[in-house]
Amino acid sequence: MKKLILSTALFSAVFLSAQIDLRSTRFGITAGPNYSRVQNAHNPSGPRYSFYAGVLALIPIDNNSQFYLQPELLYLGAGETGKDKDAKNKPGYNAKYSSNYISVPINFKAYFSEAESEFFAFAGPRFDFLVSQTVTDTNRPESYSIENFGKAATFNFNIGAGVGYSFKRQLELSLKYDAGLSNAYPDLKNSPSEIKTNDPDVAKKKSQQTISVGLSYIFQ
Repeated sequence: MKKLILSTALFSAVFLSAQIDLRSTRFGITAGPNYSRVQNAHNPSGPRYSFYAGVLALIPIDNNSQFYLQPELLYLGAGETGKDKDAKNKPGYNAKYSSNYISVPINFKAYFSEAESEFFAFAGPRFDFLVSQTVTDTNRPESYSIENFGKAATFNFNIGAGVGYSFKRQLELSLKYDAGLSNAYPDLKNSPSEIKTNDPDVAKKKSQQTISVGLSYIFQ
């Protein structure tokens, strides 16, 4: 909670001090693949490969075409699987713990110069709102359920940062990492699952991390 308050306060200070020009806002679309994992949640634990897609706004906050706020509204697939390479053919290897969100990143974005084609960096908070969750295992369908393997949190708070390249300030390619600061499975420690009762990480916070590659098109 302290991290959430501090991060929100810092971002609010940057927002309020910026020279925001809403009249020059541009809009765009963005999508790409992503890789996600959750620390300390399930055993075995492996990555889930999914995607995100949505819309963005590019809002100038200076007079030199270098600094922007970029809020986004996304559909995001996250969670994890049991595909740990060291657990192949063991119980839980084929499990999928899928959590899907409406995600709202709000990034501060800086181009490295005023050139039309240029590298950029960005960072900011991301707010995730759970819209669906599934837990499955093709080898043990009768024993895999949300009740046994933890209800995902309805809200997650993350901090992310990334870099990218812009082609003429219109077509952009980016790479981003998001770290979850809230508990992705707050009630998992109370799970009756036999897998969790013998896991020493059961009492630790379940933190979700995401790596995304994105392609964005910004309308003129």
